[in-house]
Amino acid sequence: MKWLLLAVIVVTTVVSDLLQSRGMKIASGASETAPGLGRVLSLIGRRRDLALAIISLAISFFAFLALVQTQPLSFAVPASAGSFVLETILARMLLREKISSRRAMGALLVAAGIFLVAR
Repeated sequence: MKWLLLAVIVVTTVVSDLLQSRGMKIASGASETAPGLGRVLSLIGRRRDLALAIISLAISFFAFLALVQTQPLSFAVPASAGSFVLETILARMLLREKISSRRAMGALLVAAGIFLVAR
């Protein structure tokens, strides 16, 4: 059960973050300035991807609560960092972000840490 909960946490966190990034980039257009809280709340109501991001994040949160009920926090937090690795890969593939070699090495180190904690 712990691996299923962990998979739900990682996948829903990644989906949420990708949808948030995509939604906010589309909403901001060419503007480099950050929108205020009122504008963000308005965008959530108008942009389906932002609403889905919030739902995904809520699922991730409740799955994390379920995981820490049965597993030590020292396992749950590092293992759920798998989302960082997957997000880095998908940001490159889906969002066409440039990933520096330094950032890629950081993701690999996180993956190695997850492997060590999972054993």
